[in-house]
Amino acid sequence: MATGTGQTGRAAQRSEKTPAQRLLDMLGPVDTFRDLDEVGDFGLPGRIDMEHLLEPVAMAGPISRLGPLEKVHAFWFSGMSCDGCSVAVTGAETPSLETLLLGTHPGLPRVVLHHPVVNFESGPHYLAAAERAVRGELDAPYVIILEGSATDETVPHEFGGWWAGNGEEPWGPDGEERSVTCEEWIARLAPGAAASIAIGTCATWGGIPSAQGNPTGAMSLMDFLGRDYRSALGVPVVNVPGCAPIGDNFMETVASLLYFLQGYGPLPEFDELGRPAWLFNETVHRHCVRGAYYEEGDFAHEFGEPNCLVEVGCWGPVVNCNITSRGAERHVGGCMNAGGPCIGCTMPGFPDKFTPFYTVAPGSKASTSASRLLGSVIKPLRMYTNEHLNREPRWDLHKEVPSGWAREKAEPGRVKELGHRFYDRIRRSDDTPRTYEGVPRGKRVEWTEQEDPAAERSLGGGEDGSRRIMEER
Repeated sequence: MATGTGQTGRAAQRSEKTPAQRLLDMLGPVDTFRDLDEVGDFGLPGRIDMEHLLEPVAMAGPISRLGPLEKVHAFWFSGMSCDGCSVAVTGAETPSLETLLLGTHPGLPRVVLHHPVVNFESGPHYLAAAERAVRGELDAPYVIILEGSATDETVPHEFGGWWAGNGEEPWGPDGEERSVTCEEWIARLAPGAAASIAIGTCATWGGIPSAQGNPTGAMSLMDFLGRDYRSALGVPVVNVPGCAPIGDNFMETVASLLYFLQGYGPLPEFDELGRPAWLFNETVHRHCVRGAYYEEGDFAHEFGEPNCLVEVGCWGPVVNCNITSRGAERHVGGCMNAGGPCIGCTMPGFPDKFTPFYTVAPGSKASTSASRLLGSVIKPLRMYTNEHLNREPRWDLHKEVPSGWAREKAEPGRVKELGHRFYDRIRRSDDTPRTYEGVPRGKRVEWTEQEDPAAERSLGGGEDGSRRIMEER
């Protein structure tokens, strides 16, 4: 009984702490840092790092920016990731990555990006800025960005390993070099960050690496830092999901946060899950280029068909994403736009709640059956009206379409003609003219100078003025 009570107590204590806190409790504080003078120029091509290389051409001076910040550091960490998020960001245009790095976006500070792919310095020189941030000695505010899932590094640590390493630091016993994981960097940097941003579904909700049966304990940045986490400026974790996310979604969110950091604008509106509300407040279906087919009960049965994709496994009606309206890159492409069913990759339940992919979702049976029933009536009526509207009134009069392309097309019969006339009568039934002082506009009214001298004077007076009144009224 005593053993059971002890285990329950330890479990309760464990649940009270976030994964980040448990990791730091296991690793302990750090106070030893590398001396770059001893390292020399190893890993530093040209004897200069990325930040100082770009300084001479950066434009974020007092004239171009709208606030006190000249620069903001952005530490980009990769957890359990495929690097697709990095690729997506390089294609963004509103704003582009280049404009932020060079400080040419109006009003914003320049962004000093520390990215394992973009930066050309390596080794200790690449980690130097992160070390200064841990010590609290960085020369500007910083944000942290996680791409890929965070993992439970306490599990492999017990066996002397790790899941996602990110360099080495002299943080072992007696200053010994040891591998530092992506999660450790985040746990140490998050409290002092101006904002913490998760890019991509793996970082926002755990994604594919967190699917049932994974051995890594993969989780989202929110799960790792906990619900009570707030940045140094009081901002909870910001989430921009997608697999891969739309690059412009991420860059637009970053720009909005930078305006906030500059004190030039309010904190952008986020939903209850930390997503930019203006980007994820609608479902895929509402802006889908194939949405009208759904309404008419017209569904694709094979890939490549232009109809609605719900019956080949599309989850668009219940998924929050703007891919159909914004496109994947430069407003071009996107899953449904290019013929691919939505598999819910932006959603917290992905992937476990959406598998097996490309099969009909059970809940869609009711809605598709109802759409077919309604569409069996609505679609023929629309095509009937469409045929009538595809004719000039002159063609109805002469009973002929003067086009060589229409030689084999029969003219509407008597029944159709009567139907269209009946429809036109209904359409025009409320087409009544507007009135002015009780008189229908467009009607000729015999006004005299005595009846409306003010109007006459406004139109030039005299006989000509009276004539103009009659014509214009």
